Amino acid sequence: MKSRYFMLSLIALLAIGICGTGCKRASKFGKKPSDDTLNISTKDPSGGIPLSERTGDYELVPDVSFEAALFDYDSAQLKESEGAKLSAVADYLNNTPNVGAILEGNCDERGSNEYNMSLGERRSLAVRAYLVGLGVDAALLQTKSNGEEKPADPGHDDAAWSKNRRVEFVIIKQ
Repeated sequence: MKSRYFMLSLIALLAIGICGTGCKRASKFGKKPSDDTLNISTKDPSGGIPLSERTGDYELVPDVSFEAALFDYDSAQLKESEGAKLSAVADYLNNTPNVGAILEGNCDERGSNEYNMSLGERRSLAVRAYLVGLGVDAALLQTKSNGEEKPADPGHDDAAWSKNRRVEFVIIKQ
């Protein structure tokens, strides 16, 4: 069942052109799919301002944390090994009223700032699509890219870089 959702998510990502070399080509021409094109709702479920325009006006859910989803170098494709982490997040969001999540995409230090911001966004969108495939209400999910600005490990080697290629889950009250 999990691999079915994984495959559906991958197919959806390919269809909307936010993974692999399609993104590289789009970013070369300065084009980025809009939320309307991707059919992504960025509206606050309460009908307020778009979540993308909110700056720190959310309240964190205390004592709730999840392990970050990790990615391969230069990739926004979810690894099958990350499915259990994402399922745990989906289960929590599906069974806990009045909470949502900010999905923060991160990269290692290699690559330009612009490219890493784009890659972090694609990673957070890939996780969002997967969670929606697991039944999470899309209105509860906000995506954000930190690019390379918030490393989990400040080192400059493969071990550090592998920890920095991730999407973190910030659980918030709705």
